[in-house]
Amino acid sequence: MPDVILAIDQGTTGTTALLLDHDVHVVATHNVEFKNYYPRPGLVEHDTADIWVSVQQAVRGALAKAGDVQVRAIGITNQRETCLFWDRKTGQPIHRALVWQDRRTADRCASLRAEGHEDRVRALTGLVLDPYFSGTKAAWMLDHVTGARAAAAGGELCFGTIDTWLAWKLCGVHATDPSNASRTLLFDIHRAEWSDELLDLLGVPAACLPRICDNAEVLGTTRGLSFLPDGVPVAGMAGDQQAALFGQACFAPGSAKCTYGTGAFVLMNTGSTARPSANGLLTTVAWRLGGQLTYALEGSAFIAGAAVQWLRDGLGIISSASEVEGLAASVPDSGGVMFVPALAGLGAPHWRPEARGLFTGITRGTTRAHIARAVLEGVALQVGDILRAMEQDAGQPLAELKVDGGAADNDLLMGFQADILGVSCVRPTVLETTALGSAFLAGLGVGFWEHPDAISAAWAQDRCFEPAMDPDTRATFLSRWADALAKA
Repeated sequence: MPDVILAIDQGTTGTTALLLDHDVHVVATHNVEFKNYYPRPGLVEHDTADIWVSVQQAVRGALAKAGDVQVRAIGITNQRETCLFWDRKTGQPIHRALVWQDRRTADRCASLRAEGHEDRVRALTGLVLDPYFSGTKAAWMLDHVTGARAAAAGGELCFGTIDTWLAWKLCGVHATDPSNASRTLLFDIHRAEWSDELLDLLGVPAACLPRICDNAEVLGTTRGLSFLPDGVPVAGMAGDQQAALFGQACFAPGSAKCTYGTGAFVLMNTGSTARPSANGLLTTVAWRLGGQLTYALEGSAFIAGAAVQWLRDGLGIISSASEVEGLAASVPDSGGVMFVPALAGLGAPHWRPEARGLFTGITRGTTRAHIARAVLEGVALQVGDILRAMEQDAGQPLAELKVDGGAADNDLLMGFQADILGVSCVRPTVLETTALGSAFLAGLGVGFWEHPDAISAAWAQDRCFEPAMDPDTRATFLSRWADALAKA
């Protein structure tokens, strides 16, 4: 019976279970989608019962495909800033989870900025005051659910991001890791602990917060589950983007990756230095292994693959996401159309939550193929903004960009990304690097692998996209992009 590591990759629109053997071969994967709720424009919620069903179905599906295997450990990776409270005794959530895309606390963030708190918050957390992060979401739930604030202060409620909630469901432990904690606006990334100062500022009681563990550490073992045996260690945990950085074997300072999922997320390893950004990026914890912190610079674009879903579900231009590349490739260019993917505001490096998506350059000759191509180009152009800011903060040019996530399978998008950056984009053989990273961490946590070198040795390239665009054409694109951004 072969030994495997189980990775549970709990994302914004679905859950993937991945089984990895000792030779770093993917034995099986299974994905299950679940519903997102949109009570009003700008509000996004999850029913955690839906998430838990998707986790069970994904794990069962992967195990059924794999056949006779033994799960040695479980790694969790998750959509980071999505958060919830639940009753410590019953395990019942007090409200739907508020998703990272949710903008309901924009006014609270604006008030905190107006009161002069931005610089201090950034100094402690590496983050900006934006509704993207969990802290103001936590405060909103405490203020809007009857009795919640008193219950939290009395230790009757547990707070957590989705990793914490899954650990609770799997093994009854209330814990999180530094990568997820560093996205809450409540965590001092330099001292690697919850900040009393920030808890006071946002009004979140310390009694409801989880313990901080290492990213590769046995938290507990499974118990009472219908889909897994008792006694399997939960031994790895990381936020999805940090897990992808780990799964891409970006262990050296200066190495960088972009994950194209619902949004697009660029991280650059900065080693043991928490490098502050002067260009609208975030300083975040990449991981902590053996008590040693590794940091990263991060830039997030809120909409990437979600733009293709919008073409399918909102506009009806395509009937499946896989159609977009062929449709976009049916025209030689976008016909002058530019698309700014600010469907949920603009993230790094602009941080304009009030921005909205738009098309410019539409004429009578514009077709749905031009629209499709402009959408793909808009995704790449916003990633370009992030990486140019990252190069300035890091003080060094980018040598190459490792790419992953579902949309990285789109050759047209990856080719244009290389063109607009002027550097190679390298795609691995396994695009599910988020799940890979959490599996690697769990394997390290139980000694399944002794050292990250095993991961570096197993990483394999599928294709390298080299830039082919001439500098003048690139400059023209960037000038038109800047004009479109100004309008958004």
